[in-house]
Amino acid sequence: MRTPLMAGNWKMNKTVDEAVAMVNELKDLVADAEDVDVAICAPAVDLYAMNEVVGDTNIDLGAQNMYYKESGAYTAELSPSMIKSVGCKYAIIGHSERREIFGETDELLNLKLKTAFANDIVPILCIGEKLSEREAGTHFDRVKFQLAANLSGVEADDVKNMVLAYEPLWAIGTGKTATPEQAEEIIKFIRETVEEMYDADTAEAVRIQYGGSVKPHNVKEIMAQPNIDGALVGGASLEAESFSKIVKFK
Repeated sequence: MRTPLMAGNWKMNKTVDEAVAMVNELKDLVADAEDVDVAICAPAVDLYAMNEVVGDTNIDLGAQNMYYKESGAYTAELSPSMIKSVGCKYAIIGHSERREIFGETDELLNLKLKTAFANDIVPILCIGEKLSEREAGTHFDRVKFQLAANLSGVEADDVKNMVLAYEPLWAIGTGKTATPEQAEEIIKFIRETVEEMYDADTAEAVRIQYGGSVKPHNVKEIMAQPNIDGALVGGASLEAESFSKIVKFK
């Protein structure tokens, strides 16, 4: 059985003081959560202080981005050792906002993925289609292309231990949510594509999240789908009460 992962993506929100206050509240609310992994992917400036708070709780930390070089003249970037030094287990790779706003290419994301694996960081690789692609009926082609490009040269054992996050761009921050059936349909397709690329064991092992306006009121129905292994949560992860309800969806 795959253990669900509920990961909060705070995006560009929360000062250090706000972040510390939130995780102090959250750690008590989710302390009794069972059979679920919990992570918060916070702004880089917050991570050091948050790591001091989460300690040996059941909350893991993640970075929202990571570069594929260890050091050098790469202004504003973060290396694998930097994010590990502040307690990060996870790193989000290829979020649609990184792809769309900052122009990150599939080739760059492939390098980041390989670097994450080499440094024992669990990547959360985001894939998903635009509204125009869904309306044109090419959304399956889009995610299949992303998987092929982003996972090029990646070994099956690494894929088994990573996280894929399906996030339809039209459902991010819009209040729109793919129906549970829509999400299940394409996540099942993603799993089948992984099996085609690798093998059945790899497809069965990899965790695939849904991301896109996940809220306390819809998480249970989303998580009832057999191929959905958690959620990448945006706005609803910014408040301890709402995120704890998502974590404890059962």
